[in-house]
Amino acid sequence: MYVAIDIGGTKTLLAVFDKAGAIIKSQKFATPPNYDDFLVELGKNYQSLGVIDPAGIVAAIPGRLDRKKGLVLGYGTLPWQPSPIAIDIEKVIGQPVVIENDAKLAGLSEAILILGEFKKVLYVTVSTGISNALIINGVIDPGLEDSEGGQILVDDGGTLKQWEDVASGRAIVEKYGKRASELDDPIAWQEISSKLAIGLIDLIAIIQPEVIIFGGGVGSHFNKFEEPLAAELHRLETDMTPVPPLRAAQHAEQAVVYGCFNLIEASLEKTAQ
Repeated sequence: MYVAIDIGGTKTLLAVFDKAGAIIKSQKFATPPNYDDFLVELGKNYQSLGVIDPAGIVAAIPGRLDRKKGLVLGYGTLPWQPSPIAIDIEKVIGQPVVIENDAKLAGLSEAILILGEFKKVLYVTVSTGISNALIINGVIDPGLEDSEGGQILVDDGGTLKQWEDVASGRAIVEKYGKRASELDDPIAWQEISSKLAIGLIDLIAIIQPEVIIFGGGVGSHFNKFEEPLAAELHRLETDMTPVPPLRAAQHAEQAVVYGCFNLIEASLEKTAQ
C-alpha cells in the first residue's frame, strides 16, 4: 500500500492506494491553524486508517521546500513557521516520509495521464492562491521545482500586485462575494479571465508549454472560463508566444494525492533498477 498526505490550507486529506493506483481508503480532517495541533490530528487520523508497513508515504506541502533535509522554508496558505516537517510527521506516524510541493505533485499526476499526447506540460492550480508546475516527459522539472507563478507581479489598475492577489479563488470571493462554484455571471468570468491571462501569458513566454492544464478549486470550474480565457490569451499572443491548448484537470480535486502515488511508484521503480 502507498499513502498520500495532502496538506491544504483548510483541509488535510489522507489517501491509501493499492499497487494499481486505486484509492482503497481515505480520511479527511480540517487543517488546524496551529502546527502542533496539526501533528496531533494527523497522527490520530493516520492510525485510524490501520495501515501497516506501507511501501511509501509522500506528504504534499503548500510551500517552498528543502527536499533533501525534509524542511519547509516557507508555507504558502498556512500560518505556520518554517519547520522540519518530514521529521515531525515521521515521529507521529512512525514511518519515513518524503515531502514534495503540492502543486508539483498535482501537475505530475495530470501530466502522466496525457503523456502519450504531450511531453511538456504546464500545470496551473487556481485555488486559494495560484501555483504551477512544469512536467517534462512525466518528471517534475528540477529547474522549476521551486517556481511560484502566483508571485508574478502584474498591473492591476496602475498598481503592481502579485498575480494570485488579483486572480485566485481568494480574490474572486473578495471582489464578487461568491466562490467560483457559486458564480455564474459571464461578465464576472470575463473579468476573471482577463486577470488570469495577464499572468499566464508571461508563463507561456518563458516556458513555451505544449499544453496548459488547470486544476484547483477554481480550476475545477474550467467550463465557466475556458472560452473567455482562450479569447483573451489569443488577443495577447504573438508569433513568439503561441498559446497552447487549454485543458481541465482530470482529477481537479484529487490530483495532489494521485501525484503522491506517482512519485512513490517512480521512486520504487528507480530503486528496483
